[in-house]
Amino acid sequence: MTETRAGYSSYQIALHWIIAALVLFQLFFGESMTTVQDAAEEGTVLSATDQTLGSAHYWVGLAILALLLVRLVVRLAAGAPEPAESGPSWMQVAARVSHGLFYLLLLATPIVGLLAFYAGDPWGDIHSLNKPVFIVLIAIHALAALFHQFWLGDGTLKRILVPAR
Repeated sequence: MTETRAGYSSYQIALHWIIAALVLFQLFFGESMTTVQDAAEEGTVLSATDQTLGSAHYWVGLAILALLLVRLVVRLAAGAPEPAESGPSWMQVAARVSHGLFYLLLLATPIVGLLAFYAGDPWGDIHSLNKPVFIVLIAIHALAALFHQFWLGDGTLKRILVPAR
């Protein structure tokens, strides 16, 4: 059974920020995998940098998937804090929807990426569509956290920065 508390555990916070850093790595350097796939199709030689970044993209994607599964287990075991009650009810709905989208993308994107790597198109095209979705969702997520912290002053941001006691 899950419990409700004021903030996240240190494990939940660590998993959040590690996954966030890995996703940012993928967003910045993920195009190298396209270079790897194109070179394989065309029979051209890759630079050492492209090969390394392509390999890193593969393994970081697997790490995101594995850490997400750990995060889901920890969330089921440890629970999560209640959402802030400040602001209109549509904000709470938007928060639930955006968090659900994050979990869905974090689960589906590596799986579709593996399908793209091993089975090819159309999976690669579908996998590539997730990048702009992630960028928009991250921007909304960050702006909402800052809005809650500095405009509403409800401590939402603090909960993912400082472990609950």
